[in-house]
Amino acid sequence: MKIELCFGSSCHVKGSKKIFALLQEALSADNITDKVELAGTLCLGECKANGANLKIDDKVYTGIRADNFDEFYAENIKKPLLG
Repeated sequence: MKIELCFGSSCHVKGSKKIFALLQEALSADNITDKVELAGTLCLGECKANGANLKIDDKVYTGIRADNFDEFYAENIKKPLLG
């Protein structure tokens, strides 16, 4: 699984740095860092209205925040990788 998190200016302001840290922590806690390529990127096209954004493989997800991260992670990253 390839995860790219936007670090463009709008997403940065909307917390992408915190989301990156949360991703690193969650992947490590679930012992699946070897199953994920985690990278930063610039604009994914939705930054101004819906940041922070990330892309998993070919699908862009918008509006990722610290307060909805756990649910997003469980459904879109952990479940597909661990079942």
